[in-house]
Amino acid sequence: MPTTLVTGGAGFMGSHLADELVAMGHRVVVLDDLSGGSRANAPTAAELVQGSVTDHECVDRLFARHRFDHVFHLAAHAAEGLSHFRKRFNYTNNLLGSVNVINASVNAGTVRCFVFTSSIAVYGPAQVPTSESTIPRPIDPYGIAKYAVELDLEEARHTFGLDFVVFRPHNVYGERQNVWDRYRNVIGIFMRQILRGEPMTIFGDGEQTRAFTHIADVTPAMARSIERPATWNQAYNIGADEPCTVNRLATLVARAMGVAPRVVHLEPRHEVVHAVADHAKVRAAFGDLKQGVTLEAGLARMAQWVRSAGARAPAAPPELEVRKNLPASWVGD
Repeated sequence: MPTTLVTGGAGFMGSHLADELVAMGHRVVVLDDLSGGSRANAPTAAELVQGSVTDHECVDRLFARHRFDHVFHLAAHAAEGLSHFRKRFNYTNNLLGSVNVINASVNAGTVRCFVFTSSIAVYGPAQVPTSESTIPRPIDPYGIAKYAVELDLEEARHTFGLDFVVFRPHNVYGERQNVWDRYRNVIGIFMRQILRGEPMTIFGDGEQTRAFTHIADVTPAMARSIERPATWNQAYNIGADEPCTVNRLATLVARAMGVAPRVVHLEPRHEVVHAVADHAKVRAAFGDLKQGVTLEAGLARMAQWVRSAGARAPAAPPELEVRKNLPASWVGD
């Protein structure tokens, strides 16, 4: 039975991935600081270790206790827009934390493949749809950190022989998502606002486009990548193909939540306007694992879960390092 580490495995995407790996017969160890996830998310069959990837001694102790065959690294602070205002926090968690896990994987000498969850944020405002051949030009600290980790994995492959796979998912949503975080995941933000009886807030004119991806269309390929050596040492865009404006998304979310849409438009913020990826490469490698959850069906599934979970108190506001040009709606709650 292979032993597999999933960092961030009590969070949204990590917990779904851990479920896949348990079903595949892996002995799964989850490392999570529970800052954005919960114990309830982690599979009952997995060993949950509470700790942070930023603590290299904690990471090293974990690798000393287990002979990991595979590592799935998903632990990150995923608030892309907020990363402008928390640069040190972003780079500590998303870059240095990743380096701690890469170092431990190299030193262990047992890791056959290291799977990293990056983001299409690495591309920046590139011409769409972006393909893996597009030269990355990230415009926010979140994307910069993700791309730096990709480059470090390439270096670790050439220097130490650590095989890897990079997935660049985008706008992933679904059950177990932390909808109580007001700074990330627009679908979660909309559903949270509806639960609180508030209007949905949209930055700018709402004609920004994204391709929203249900979690069920992401984790199967990620989990199975370790069984397909031909896919190793490459990067893959993964997600939905159909772009959707934020305005249309608000209408669809309101419908899924069973309410009339109420929208307030705010001042634009610094962000990529159109983010849509080409998926020819991932289809060629993992097309047999594609489920194809439509946006309407996925929103209905997530809305049902959100309504059953109910409204919760918002998380404590983050500590900001920079306040200049901070969106006014992010001040207070």
